Amino acid sequence: MRILFAGGGTAGHINPALAIAGYVKNQCPNAEILFVGNKGGMEERLVPQAGFKFQSIVISGFRRSMNVKAIGHNVKTVKRMFTASSSSKKIIKDFKPDLAVGTGGYVSGPVLRTAAKMGVPIIIHEQNAYPGVTTKMLSKLAKKVMLAIPDAEKHLEKGLPFVVTGNPVRQEILSADRVKARKELGLDERPVVLSFGGSLGARKINENLADLIARSGKDGKYQHIHAYGQYGKWFPDLVKEKGTDIDKCENLDIREYINNMATCLAAADVVISRAGAITISEIQAQGKPAVLIPSPNVAENHQYHNAMALVNKKAGEIIEEKDLTPKALIEKVDKLLSSREVLEEYSNNARKMAIVDANERIYSVIKEIFFHCKNHN
Repeated sequence: MRILFAGGGTAGHINPALAIAGYVKNQCPNAEILFVGNKGGMEERLVPQAGFKFQSIVISGFRRSMNVKAIGHNVKTVKRMFTASSSSKKIIKDFKPDLAVGTGGYVSGPVLRTAAKMGVPIIIHEQNAYPGVTTKMLSKLAKKVMLAIPDAEKHLEKGLPFVVTGNPVRQEILSADRVKARKELGLDERPVVLSFGGSLGARKINENLADLIARSGKDGKYQHIHAYGQYGKWFPDLVKEKGTDIDKCENLDIREYINNMATCLAAADVVISRAGAITISEIQAQGKPAVLIPSPNVAENHQYHNAMALVNKKAGEIIEEKDLTPKALIEKVDKLLSSREVLEEYSNNARKMAIVDANERIYSVIKEIFFHCKNHN
């Protein structure tokens, strides 16, 4: 089995592809796998690190503003679309894949479109509740469209060959245990709040969380783990300005980055975060009530739709960034932690939404298309 993967731009597109490829390799050690990504993109570093072959094409997305710089960038993008297609054609001709799998990002557009034109069956995996432009364009050419969230179906054309598979979730997230995690982190039975805004940090989340963390430092009511990110090194000083020295509070674990997310997530009672697709899937897998603050700076506002999928099932709360205040955040957290019954209701609803066998479902789709196409050739 020879599989070409195309996807990139953000970790949200790269990590699912790596998880799928890793599972395929476990199940079928003889599988030949090649990733195609954007030259200079994160994928150029992450894919070889994960032990997979990587080839690059040069591609960029369109900018929506109409200033001179954006127009110049868009002219370059049009040219790159032609060169990306011919580069993709050469890669496909040389590798001779049995099928191609796209996980999103504009890099997957020319690769999968070229693969389909060359008679290679294509499969798409859409991580978000609101499908991206690339998914919508390629879905008409796909043998199967794999959706992470059932809500995504209503945003696609009727009659497409879709199947709900969920997002691949790391094994360490699935197997992490609350009691063991709390013991490992030295936490007691007080409620635990976990918050983060991504590896770089989200300024708005940091600014508005400072009051809650300062309050917890003073009253000791909650234990709090927070990652302020690479660009949030000013955060401890902000909390100090609000009257709490985090170094002197045993119930506060404030750091730049969380490198043991599975443990911290298992230990938490409530999570405060953005609403990226993989984060949502991990929150569901662990059955954690969440206060979600969707990033407004993403394509098609897809994080808002991801968050609303949980809100509609009473598995989470949402605060849009335009409505985010310290008071609103504190009220949402206090509401979720107001009683064991409320917490359990949200937790059970989140767990019911989880798809914990996504890897198996995705692999079965890949096998089905592979054998179907082999038998009909």
